[in-house]
Amino acid sequence: MGIFTRFRDIVTSNINAMLDKAEDPEKLISLMIREMEDTLVEIKASCAGVMANKKKTHRQMIEASAQAKNWEQNAGVAVSKGRDDLAREALLEKRRYSERVGSLEQELADMNELIDQYQEDIRQLEDRLGGAREKQRLLIQRHIHARKKKRAQEDIRRIESSEAIIKFDEFENRIERMEAEADLVNYGKTAGLKVQFEELVVDAEIEKELQELKSAVMGPARME
Repeated sequence: MGIFTRFRDIVTSNINAMLDKAEDPEKLISLMIREMEDTLVEIKASCAGVMANKKKTHRQMIEASAQAKNWEQNAGVAVSKGRDDLAREALLEKRRYSERVGSLEQELADMNELIDQYQEDIRQLEDRLGGAREKQRLLIQRHIHARKKKRAQEDIRRIESSEAIIKFDEFENRIERMEAEADLVNYGKTAGLKVQFEELVVDAEIEKELQELKSAVMGPARME
């Protein structure tokens, strides 16, 4: 796959959709990041190569322009000396270098356009790479959180099923049983006191009722 094909695939891909469908999202995002990094290195290398050629071409253009100017001056000298034949040859050389200058200027314009495109591609890919790295960071955090949560749940289940918890439950049951027995003892004492007080109340009521009955039967005088 060519560098530009890979670049277009990366830029136009829907990372979220790909991760949602992946069996191992972390592995997939790592592969995607590596692909982006490799592609970015290649694009930067290509851009650097064009920029180096641009400098070389610019030097060649300056040299060709200097040569064209030099042959123009030679033509002037030849004319001043009455050597039209040499002047014509000099003007032909000037034209050749001038055409060379025009050709190199076009090459420079094309290179500038290509460099601009490379730089835009680099910007897009770096933005895409930054988003992918952030996605990777979030995935790693989620994985760590899930792993800690799983470990915590396993620890809880292990503690709940441990011998210490079982013994604690037995000890708690034993205390509850002792408390219940103590309540029964107190209940017996309380019940006995309650019965005695109830008997006192009943005795007073019976005595009162007896006195009322005797008063009714015998009369007040006979009771004295």
